[in-house]
Amino acid sequence: MTTFSAADSALGYLYQVRVALLWSLRRARAGADFVVSLETLDDVTFELLQPTGPKPDELLQTKHHRKTEASLSDASSDLWKSLRVWFEGHADSTIPAGTALYLLTTAAAPKDSAAWLLRSDDARDVEKALQKLETVTQTSDSQANAPAYQAFSAVSGAARRAILDKVVVIDRAPGILTIDNDLREQVHFSAETKHLDAFLQRLEGWWLRRVIKQLSAAPQPAVILSDEIEAEMTELREQFKQDNLPIDDDLLQFTLDDETHAAHEGYQFVHQLKLIEAGKKRVGAAIRDFYRAFEQRSRWLREDLLLVGDLSRYEGKLVEEWELVFEAAKDEIEATAAEAAKRKAARSILAWAEKATISIRPGVTEPFVVRGSFHMLADEKPPRIGWHPDFHDRLAEILNPSGSVPPKDASGGEAE
Repeated sequence: MTTFSAADSALGYLYQVRVALLWSLRRARAGADFVVSLETLDDVTFELLQPTGPKPDELLQTKHHRKTEASLSDASSDLWKSLRVWFEGHADSTIPAGTALYLLTTAAAPKDSAAWLLRSDDARDVEKALQKLETVTQTSDSQANAPAYQAFSAVSGAARRAILDKVVVIDRAPGILTIDNDLREQVHFSAETKHLDAFLQRLEGWWLRRVIKQLSAAPQPAVILSDEIEAEMTELREQFKQDNLPIDDDLLQFTLDDETHAAHEGYQFVHQLKLIEAGKKRVGAAIRDFYRAFEQRSRWLREDLLLVGDLSRYEGKLVEEWELVFEAAKDEIEATAAEAAKRKAARSILAWAEKATISIRPGVTEPFVVRGSFHMLADEKPPRIGWHPDFHDRLAEILNPSGSVPPKDASGGEAE
């Protein structure tokens, strides 16, 4: 890591995003209707929905420290940066009186410090904390904190006390890695314990995309509704039921690019399609579905959402259904039929496979899983399915045009 590394800043922003999700999940579980936004009134802003519009309810400042054991002393810049935001917000009326103000930090508040006295436990003493902070403004020569001291001192003692009454310091908070445990606790009943990590991975992926959308919106921030969070949680819970499997958004939104297309040009399933003169767009769609199904199935296996035996049974079902259609199509043409007739029959079999609704589980209805799985079977060596009535012989001619015997591998079998 170089002297100019921005790793700490990046971790700070990612921490803010994860904490915002954690606090949103807690509020959602409590049944509250709210909107949440990042980098508006504060690091994280929660507002209540009212007939007159959203009203700020809780503001959250997050401070993440990675390397050193930071201390939240009376002159701490973390503490005074937060106080500056809140005092200036009250001064210009962007923060209404009575709004709850939280400073959540991985740093430790020394015993009997102002931050210690502003915690929510039995040691809380707002009056004593106020006295300590007032002393700091009179004795500290910190230029970095000077604007905060000025904002603090610009209001009356009664106003300072009223604002500090709403301030709560949460120190020694879990860091960006250990916050996983808190997040897992919030979604504990949403999926089986062994699948919680996979559930969280997808929930956080959605949350990050939603936060990016909120931060990118112009001219007004696109606040995140609690209903959106509930809807996403409901959708994910459905996907993680025993009769279902999650379909990942990045695969749903995947569009075929030139690199992926070129990388699959030599695959056997592509040769099968070219053998029956399938159109270019049809071949492109097949490559896209092959890629998506391969990736999605691989993720299910890695995350123990699906067992190898489940896939074997599913593929057996696909082969069985294909065989009925394939043999029926062969019965309709003569063995000596012209090549054009055979290719036409083959394209009709492919059309059936493209529209087939054979689910790996009852709740999995995404078509690319079926289509891509068919193409994966057509890509096996030897292929378990095909489209052309003579696909075994035709593939042998294409893939081994010299007619030579394929080389043997070390075990004596044909090398792939």
